Amino acid sequence: MRPRASDPALKANPNARAGEGKVASLVSFGPTSGNPSQGSLDPNYYAFTYWQYIDTLVFWGGSAGEGLILAPNATVIDAAHRNGVKVYGTVFFPPTAYGGQIQWVRDFVQKSGSNYPVADKLVQVAQHYGFDGWFINQETAGGDAALATEIRSLMKYARAKGQAEFMWYDAMTENGSVSWQDALTTANDAFLSDPARVSDSMFLDFGWGAGNLRSSRDLARSLGRDEHELYAGIDTEANGYNTGVSWDAVFPAGQPHVTSLGIYRPEWTWKSSSGPADFRARDSRYWVGANADPSNTATSSSWKGLAHHIAESTAVTAKPFVTGFNTGHGDFYNVGGTRVRTGGWNNLSVQDVPPTYQWVVNSTGTRLTPSIDYGDAYEGGSSLRLTGNLDAANTVRLYQAKLPVTAGTKLSVVVKTPAAGPTRLKAAVAFTDAPGTFTTFDLGSTSGTGWERKTLDLSAHAGKTIAQLGLRAEGSAASYDIRVGQLAVYDGAVDAPAAPSGLQVLGATDVSPSRKSLRLAWTAAGSGSGQVHHYDVYRRNADGSRTYLGATPNDAYFVPQLDRAGAETSTTIEVEAVSTEYGRSAAATATVAWSGEPGEVNRALGRPATASGQCNANEGPAKAVNGTVTGGNSDKWCTLTADRWLEVDLGEARSLTRFVVRHAQAGGEPAAFNTRDFTIQVRSAASEEWETAVTVTGNTTATTTHPVTLTARHLRLSITKPAQNTDPAARIYEFEAWGR
Repeated sequence: MRPRASDPALKANPNARAGEGKVASLVSFGPTSGNPSQGSLDPNYYAFTYWQYIDTLVFWGGSAGEGLILAPNATVIDAAHRNGVKVYGTVFFPPTAYGGQIQWVRDFVQKSGSNYPVADKLVQVAQHYGFDGWFINQETAGGDAALATEIRSLMKYARAKGQAEFMWYDAMTENGSVSWQDALTTANDAFLSDPARVSDSMFLDFGWGAGNLRSSRDLARSLGRDEHELYAGIDTEANGYNTGVSWDAVFPAGQPHVTSLGIYRPEWTWKSSSGPADFRARDSRYWVGANADPSNTATSSSWKGLAHHIAESTAVTAKPFVTGFNTGHGDFYNVGGTRVRTGGWNNLSVQDVPPTYQWVVNSTGTRLTPSIDYGDAYEGGSSLRLTGNLDAANTVRLYQAKLPVTAGTKLSVVVKTPAAGPTRLKAAVAFTDAPGTFTTFDLGSTSGTGWERKTLDLSAHAGKTIAQLGLRAEGSAASYDIRVGQLAVYDGAVDAPAAPSGLQVLGATDVSPSRKSLRLAWTAAGSGSGQVHHYDVYRRNADGSRTYLGATPNDAYFVPQLDRAGAETSTTIEVEAVSTEYGRSAAATATVAWSGEPGEVNRALGRPATASGQCNANEGPAKAVNGTVTGGNSDKWCTLTADRWLEVDLGEARSLTRFVVRHAQAGGEPAAFNTRDFTIQVRSAASEEWETAVTVTGNTTATTTHPVTLTARHLRLSITKPAQNTDPAARIYEFEAWGR
């Protein structure tokens, strides 16, 4: 996680205070089961861009029906940590009315000797996925004092391992009952300190008032705890910035913050919006106020925006710093100004650090309008755009920073103008010795209408530290319009990383003869001149161009949709490392083969299936014809019966050209569980005898393909040896029957 800084002298709003109350944001990015690990091909997403006002993001979710424990997905962790924000997962024991069972809480604290096995797993999960802790929300009635004591012991046990933090929700009290206190009281203070540190913070329920918060502050201090470890909760799920909040109780004007603030469901701005533009307008009003200017929060509304109360923090604290003003979603994807993908997407793993000030413009004349523009980009799906009537100098403050300048430090700006000619734009840099005073560097003119890079030498300021980065427009233009596609501060030449190696297609699923999904893996780029920021994944096209498939900072990627181009027999996949300075490596390549003729269809997909049995309720025969192998161990048909068979009814007799069977390893299980011996039988009517079309003995592979020329309606997969060893379970992730 990047370190953050906050200079009180550079806060946008005079009312805001730095270094006091913090903000925790409890966000539901999607239903518990609907949080993809690497984004998706959909631009409609809560792409949050106001990280500078929050300190902790709680990945909210969990339910009696879908699971009680929800770890944050990788994209949110990546974006939060890039902005210096902690991320917590959620442990949610629901109220009895919503299906909660007190036995689940007792199971949670079950001990094995002196250990708490569930706590061990919570710590291991946080370590493995790289997030910071857990929000514990115990609202199930029926507990007692002994159970409450065990929960505190579990948290102390996990915290002693030094790897997981806890935020406790004000619901369960020390006697085990669920009784919201709306404050820190003697009924719940043991969950904060008992007498040692139990949790790192407490989220106070929504019914607090000024008296509750003052008494909570005083009690916290008496326990040796910082009052800002208490988060006064506000519930904005239903009404967003129309929610009534006693702001003066938590953030009294002109006085120290009484506690911190906990925001429940700020994604109201997205879920209540009518479209992308409305979402962005609502999000701006929520965080920086009705004037879309954190320095001017004057409004008749009691909701003045979080910028009115909280001074901005910045994660721009180390070089290199590069931003393309990419918000992590869009309707296309550009690389180096070239369109490499057409179509919507979201992926917060590649979101850039958003501008600290959205938007602060100082001018003696007409103020230009800065915006994030989703119509063009240099990198990603968006860029910065300045428009309006330029009749006086306009200084646009963008980033608060803490970047040391050396003799090799460069400042690079990529711009695009509607016509060749003067940009009327200067880069603006303030240093810590005079943080409010900007030194400007002229960007000159453009030679055309494409993206152009202007690289500036900062060596004359070596030994200083950059405190702010911005832009200054000067001159006269009635319809000024300029895009900024990249702003970068780095030392020396742009570093290129070493190339990745060993690119493999671990698995491929034929969605149709003209579409596949792929699981890719590679060996991370070795030591080179540049550290890897992320990997870009492409397909190579017949004309030599490339189509962007996605990106990840990791060494594995799932391609949900690879489309066949015409009647091509193979497609080349390329993976390229991108450095933190946005230099690019050579590409690692792999080839994916297409089988069958275009126009073939998997006739078994989604058809009625029956079987000899199933291992559990989540592993029935329908899982073998659902078209996916990526849903984990429960995305398969499994049986332990002595006579192991799966039957599929195609609905009518079909002309078939091949069968494909995807065994245990195709779904991510060990190769030892791949089916060894099996047959495929067919018949055209239920009254007919089965005829054997395919016989396999000694198979060891994850996926087997069996060409045939036949017509059949009923299919039967019979398994005689289900694994490479003596394991008795048959595991089939997909049984496919291809034909026209």
